[in-house]
Amino acid sequence: MQAREAAYRILTDIENGAYANIILDGFLRKHELSPADRALTTEIVYGAVKYQLKLDYLIKQLVKKAGQLETGPRLLLRLSFYQLLFLDRIPSSAVTNESVKLAKKFFHSGIAALVNGVLRNYLRDPRKVAWPDPVQNPAGYLEAEYSHPRWMIERWLVRYGFADTEKLCRFNNEPAPLWIRTNMLRCTPLELMERLAREGCVVRQNSKAAEGLLLLKAPAVYKLPSFQEGLFTVQDESSMLVAHALNPLPGDTVLDVCAAPGGKTTHLAELMKNQGAITACDIHEHRLRLIEENADRLGIKIIQTVLQDAVKLGESAGGKQYKLILVDAPCSGLGVLRRRADARWHKSRDDIKNLARLQQEIVESALQLLASGGRLVYSTCTLEPEENQDVITATLARHPELRLIPDLPGAEGGMRQFLPFRDHQEGFFIAGLKKA
Repeated sequence: MQAREAAYRILTDIENGAYANIILDGFLRKHELSPADRALTTEIVYGAVKYQLKLDYLIKQLVKKAGQLETGPRLLLRLSFYQLLFLDRIPSSAVTNESVKLAKKFFHSGIAALVNGVLRNYLRDPRKVAWPDPVQNPAGYLEAEYSHPRWMIERWLVRYGFADTEKLCRFNNEPAPLWIRTNMLRCTPLELMERLAREGCVVRQNSKAAEGLLLLKAPAVYKLPSFQEGLFTVQDESSMLVAHALNPLPGDTVLDVCAAPGGKTTHLAELMKNQGAITACDIHEHRLRLIEENADRLGIKIIQTVLQDAVKLGESAGGKQYKLILVDAPCSGLGVLRRRADARWHKSRDDIKNLARLQQEIVESALQLLASGGRLVYSTCTLEPEENQDVITATLARHPELRLIPDLPGAEGGMRQFLPFRDHQEGFFIAGLKKA
């Protein structure tokens, strides 16, 4: 099977409700593709999903009665136009010919003629497509040019203005770098870099977290012997800052309220030198198993997983109090859209309101278990104030015994919103509270 057919099959599954990263990973593990076809399949799938609004805008102008176009032909045109718009190294004639072949294989000759005609019509004069004007219609321009839902664009334009909103959209469409976290229990970053180089990787050290490394080139991570031996785990550099903010020491007792899949939990354990105790909670049993598997691979022994609803912590704690609590709250994820190609199409305004209420409930639940003098760190991977600053502000108003931690590592002043267009990393929020 070649790349374009593989991409078409995967896009069909995504259209039917599958998550892009899960179905792509599963497909590539199941089918033997050449390295070049694996790379092209991945590029087309993520690109066609990420840019589907822009591609559909194009299709709408070039296909008569585009609203009546069935899903299969639309997907075929999406992957074709993605190649024409974004993959300069592929000749347009090859894109057209291969797309027609797929149309003949999966549909009838009429669809093949349609695909051929639409693509050749566009190639004759791409300027015939009329895009929204950025001055006259800034929201429409950003929506079509960068393929983001209109409601997101409108929120960001009010908050950040046109220039920074455009930078944010452009950032979300860039390829996401692959960061890994050195398991300091087993090796140093320098030792890991040397090992990875021997395994055929190109790696660079991170400047924001000492244990962070950037993989510039690598085979499939899960196949690397160093990964299988637990010398590192995959974790974004911004996410690494959260455990450092809580700053646990060896021998501490920590509660991780929303722990799965365990990236921050295992990081806490490594900072604690595998000494002390971490209670890791999650509401889904299968996600707890991910924490256990990660901990086992990394050689971590101090994590105890607990099946627990985060809004009902007080009901089963038995009066136990913790000096250190991490609330890495479920959120809309609008700060990490470049890492999840299809995430932007699964979000809504109502999600933000509903999540903000849930986040308030989780923080209130966790505070019941925070000991006097204890610290609670709250984090999300979103940009939205309702889920971030508003949660902390409301919590402080309800609890006069709480104060922001002024010297919180990574967030001096006790609260910080990281923005991609300003901080050149994923968007996330972090705040630290201390109980009198």
